Amino acid sequence: MQKNNIQTIIYVALGAALIAALSQVTLSIGLVPFTLQTLAIGLIATSFKPKEAILSILIYLLLGALGLPVFAGFSGGFAALFSPTAGFLWGFLLFATVTSILTKPNSSLAKVFLANLIGDSLCFLLGFVVFKFVTGASWTDSLAWTVLPFVLPDLFKIAIITLAHRFLKPVLKDITYFKA
Repeated sequence: MQKNNIQTIIYVALGAALIAALSQVTLSIGLVPFTLQTLAIGLIATSFKPKEAILSILIYLLLGALGLPVFAGFSGGFAALFSPTAGFLWGFLLFATVTSILTKPNSSLAKVFLANLIGDSLCFLLGFVVFKFVTGASWTDSLAWTVLPFVLPDLFKIAIITLAHRFLKPVLKDITYFKA
């Protein structure tokens, strides 16, 4: 196996592990818990190439589907991928894809922030719509439960991702796995 393939496997695994670890930082504020999952997704999507970012998310989802306790609150299982909050899990793929495509190592702070805002918004849109249809809640209630409480915390997480990108860029530029 070539060095680049081994590096890819290692970094994809580290990406999935980062999501799993930050998923456990949970604050229950209603029907949808507040976690640091989207912080992990944004960091991965901003730092990794699209293929590797997507693979990290897919590995995370696969581990959770197999029953490993990697989802929020140390939960796991196939049913989580079809639960009321499943749209957020699937939305991580949208978040990672869009954000990774839109960012480069030399992206301005504004571009990194905007790319993460777009990716995060797509994740929330899918999570909101799936929640509404799975639970049968009204559009207003679904919005109040799945989006509104998270707007400010997620803007704060996106600001952290944006600043982290600035500090990580010099470190990551020498690693061939990351965006070039």
